[in-house]
Amino acid sequence: MDLWVEATLLAPASIYRRRLLVEVEDDSNPYPPQKYLPIERDTIATLADNVIVDATAARSSRLSFFTPGFLQLVVHDDRQSSHVAAVDGRKVTAIPGTPASITDTSTKSAELDDNYDLYKRSDEQELDLAESKRVLRKLDLRIVPILFLIYLMQYLDKNGINYASVYGLQKGTHLHGQDYSWLGSIFYFGYLWAQYPGGYLLQRLRIGKVIGATTIFWGIILITTPACSSFAGMAVNRFLLGSFEAIVNPGFILIMSIWYTSAEQPLRLESYYCTNGIATMFGGLIGYAVGHIKTGLPRWMYVFLIFGSISIALGIAAMIFLPDLPSTAKFLTDEEKLIAAKRVSANRQGIKNRHFKMYQVRQTLQDPKTWMLFVMAVGAQVPNAAITQFTSLVIKSFSVDTLGTQYLQIPGGAVQFLALLGGGIICSKWPNLRCITMIVANTICIVGSAMLVGLPNSNKWGRLVGLWLCYFQGLGFSMSLTMVSSNVAGYTKKQLTAAILFTGYCVGNIIGPQTFKSKEAPHYHSAYVAMLVGYIIKLMSITVLYIYMYMVNKKRDREAAAAGIQDADEVKQAIEHGMHDATELDNKGFRYTL
Repeated sequence: MDLWVEATLLAPASIYRRRLLVEVEDDSNPYPPQKYLPIERDTIATLADNVIVDATAARSSRLSFFTPGFLQLVVHDDRQSSHVAAVDGRKVTAIPGTPASITDTSTKSAELDDNYDLYKRSDEQELDLAESKRVLRKLDLRIVPILFLIYLMQYLDKNGINYASVYGLQKGTHLHGQDYSWLGSIFYFGYLWAQYPGGYLLQRLRIGKVIGATTIFWGIILITTPACSSFAGMAVNRFLLGSFEAIVNPGFILIMSIWYTSAEQPLRLESYYCTNGIATMFGGLIGYAVGHIKTGLPRWMYVFLIFGSISIALGIAAMIFLPDLPSTAKFLTDEEKLIAAKRVSANRQGIKNRHFKMYQVRQTLQDPKTWMLFVMAVGAQVPNAAITQFTSLVIKSFSVDTLGTQYLQIPGGAVQFLALLGGGIICSKWPNLRCITMIVANTICIVGSAMLVGLPNSNKWGRLVGLWLCYFQGLGFSMSLTMVSSNVAGYTKKQLTAAILFTGYCVGNIIGPQTFKSKEAPHYHSAYVAMLVGYIIKLMSITVLYIYMYMVNKKRDREAAAAGIQDADEVKQAIEHGMHDATELDNKGFRYTL
């Protein structure tokens, strides 16, 4: 077998994986001393004409530092295998190996981040603070307005039936009994099934184009709503609408982690999430304006035609202007691309890796954080129907006329807007107050829902205030999204965790409308009790999650201190592991943002 005896270590091309027990003595090893360490080595080599032409060092998921001089590479020649060990610096020497000990996974550079080359170039230069702020402003001006407008419209679009309900939607589409409640649930059945294929598409394809295309499609679906004249037609329409809107929330979480540091994410996320409050105010005004249309089509149809047309225009704009990655962003100069990559690498979780990895699927399912977030999402969304789909009917039950139900939604929207924006500012300035902020916001929701349950029906204004206080719920749920963007690493694990969180989101939103029983109209006592129970479950989940992450951080601090690892070394190493798509469970230098 013809081998290069001294091959220079260069860029990777193909990855081969093998498991072995290695006898090493490594003073830099942060784990308890062991003579034999089980190591899964992802070894990389470029093969041409049956010889090594380029090669890079292997990585180990079990060692934070490599033993000096120890390197494993794999060489293939007509399915016969040998391994190569490092002897000095950047030179390697061929040593015979046994084919049985090596497994060829035929994977192309799956470990490396899609922006790894950009990151390595940026790693060679110091990050200038002024330049970093300038690039941040440029990113904000390009990305945040698009997210803001799309999120505004997706909220208005899915709640269009709320605004149309007081203008004859039920009569025009021949809805009876629980049909209207089921339309709220059916939307989330579509949202639910689309989470997993949608997450896969977001990982594999260009994220800006995926979001733009789905926005166009749901706009088209919305425009067709006036053609529906039965429950069956409305059910299909709502299912398809939910399927396309399912891309937005997980996609925006991934965009946050691609472009922004962990400290920057809360304010940017709340900058678009606060459109829920704006939509509540804006939608109420549109609903009020539609109420004054006296000619042409039935008034309920105009809601869908207006919202759908705007969504199509926004989808086209997103296809053109929403960037995918730092390495492909045409609006950035080459220098700005380097700065963008270097900024985000500090998150210790990489930027994007398009390769789907089964071991990260297993880790996601075994991670207790995943299920805490799932339960939290269910608890958060059971009450959601009361402040979205059923808001008009709830306010109308307080003896308010039809037009009054529209403008009395505006104070709730204002509460939501101010709570979200204020929470984003607080959590950006003090990053480790996220869970505390969620707990405070949720406690306010518990007070509000308790007022709805406990106050007599005659106390109209007291019950209205209770309903408006429940609009703090958006702050608690939106901050749980930063738990994914900031505290989950490994791109497959991140997108799958987001999908499971939004599965809980869908489950809660499917349950919520069913708590509004037509036989209890107009007071819906069961729905208010369900709201209170949901908020209590959410509060318990947040508290447990906070304690868990706090304890893990302290444990890793103790392990690093016991091993004598310097903070700067740990951070540098954690960043490198992040750019190799390591999960937060494997990357011992990762710390949770609380």
